[in-house]
Formats: sequence, C-alpha cells, structure tokens
Amino acid sequence: MKKYDVVIVGAGIAGMTAAIYAVRAGKSVLVLEETMQGGQIINTINIENWPGDMGVTGAELSQKIYQQMLELGVEMEYEKVLELNKSAEFNSEIDARDGVRACYNVKTDETEYLASAVIIATGTEPRKLSDEMMADVGKRPVSYCATCDGALYKNKTVVVVGHGNSAKHEVKYLEGICAKVYNIHHDEPIPEDAEAVFVAIGRVPNTEFLSGVVDLDDAGYVVSDESCHTSALGVFVAGDCRTKGLRQLVTAASDGSIAATEAVKYLS
Repeated sequence: MKKYDVVIVGAGIAGMTAAIYAVRAGKSVLVLEETMQGGQIINTINIENWPGDMGVTGAELSQKIYQQMLELGVEMEYEKVLELNKSAEFNSEIDARDGVRACYNVKTDETEYLASAVIIATGTEPRKLSDEMMADVGKRPVSYCATCDGALYKNKTVVVVGHGNSAKHEVKYLEGICAKVYNIHHDEPIPEDAEAVFVAIGRVPNTEFLSGVVDLDDAGYVVSDESCHTSALGVFVAGDCRTKGLRQLVTAASDGSIAATEAVKYLS
C-alpha cells in the first residue's frame, strides 16, 4: 500500500490549491478525482470574478491550476473514493522516514492508499428531480447546466425547475437563446410544449463516504470553521462541501490554502 503525507479527495479549485500548498511545503501529495479536474467550474464559459484574470473560461482556469500542480510534483489518480478509515497504525506507529504518524486508509474503486493527513474537497453536485417528476419529464432531455446545453435549444421552448438564485440565473441565460422559457417549482407539472428541462433546485455535498468519520450537518456538509479542521484528527476540509456562508472560486482557493497549511502544521 503506497503511503503519502497528504491525500486530497477532489480536484476542484479547492483540492488543487491545497495540493499546490502542500507539495510546496515539502510533502508528498496524492490527489484523487472521480471524474475530471476542475469541478463544476469547468462548465462556466466566462469568469469575471477571479482576481487578475477577467474573462477566463472555467476550463482554462482549471487547466492552468492543474498544470501548475503537476509541475510542482503532485501525483494524481482518477479513482472514486469509497471509504476513509483509521489505519491500524493510527496515532501509534512512527514512520521511520520522516517521523510522521500514519493515520488513514483511503479506499478507492481501484486500490488503497495510506495517508498521514487527508483533505476532503469533494464539492457538491446538482440535486436531482424526484422519481415522480422524472416520470412527468418522460423522454424530454434533462440538463443541469444552461450555460453548457442552452445553445442546443435555440428558438425552442424549455422549462427551468426551481426558484432560487441559481434558477433565476438559468432563466435569464436561456431567455437570450430560447423562444420561450417556463419557470416552475419542483412540484409543479411540466408544460406539455416544453422540449427540454433544466433543473436548478440546489446542490448536495459529495460526502456520503464520510458518514461516521467526521461530523456532518443535517444537509450533509462537513462541519468546520474557518480553520478547515474537521471533527476527526488529521482530516481537513476545503471548498463547497464544508459548512460556510459563501461558496465562490476565491473562497474555494482560500479554503484549499488554509486546509493544506493546517495539514502541514499537523504533520509537523
């Protein structure tokens, strides 16, 4: 079983920033990502609130950070993390190489890794429609990103499900493309003439595998303050999957730097 000083779960902006800070502190770092580096931001066409780089696309920004991370020596594997458990050596056996205490087994769908510290940066994913509403959708295509798929329905009739800020943004974007845009609640019937359904009913954190490992709030977010510590010794959290008031690119990057710095302190 290969051992790392820091294993980071998730390669969004928070996770990749954490990796950069940890490797620059002289630690061996592995990043595990289930799908694609960059997280949800890769679907954003135009970012205007990232300091110093106005107009960059989400894909461009995430690629820059990804390349920087790799050039600094971070290792990365595309594997889904299934479990996080205390290792047999938890808080007991001293590693002869550098004096770091071994803490956690990180089990993926491919293998297992040993981590002296873990940073959770798994982000969130769109909340899905109920089975009942999916039956109402029928064979109509469903999208969770108007920016990504809106152009496919130019001059057509679509419906946006949801009434929060995200839904309002989706409606406004689609109104510039589509002939007609309905906006309904998640428990309302879908208009018969709608040709596609855009879902914007909130997001849920990707933290299922952490149940019983760290404290989660009622919505499944990892409980943490601004120090990015969790309730578990040696486990830190960064980005949208933690309890916080603002979820933006800059706060994700900030979390990543703080979580990595705290992890390095812990290892020392």
